[in-house]
Amino acid sequence: MASGKEYLNYILEQLSGLEEITYRAMMGEFILYYRGKIVGGIYDDRLLVKPVKAAVAYMPTAIYELPYAGAKEMLLVDEVDDKAFLTGLFNAMYDELPAPKAKRRK
Repeated sequence: MASGKEYLNYILEQLSGLEEITYRAMMGEFILYYRGKIVGGIYDDRLLVKPVKAAVAYMPTAIYELPYAGAKEMLLVDEVDDKAFLTGLFNAMYDELPAPKAKRRK
């Protein structure tokens, strides 16, 4: 099941207090970036984030879920209705997220 644009817009509104939140549509789902780093995505109208230590500490009871078959497990964010929570989560995670890979020149 693909994610809806309405849910994406809702999540983007919840994250509107952060600068440099971007996304990329990919196979009916959406990859979320914070200041150029992949933080997670929207899969089947669920917000999932990378399970970095800061995210696990911020959401100690979060459930691990697969975004799609064959993918690595991610953390399900249940508190999407709390703007302050989401802003804090993304800020806490930022330093631990891997830097974007350099694009190869042809």
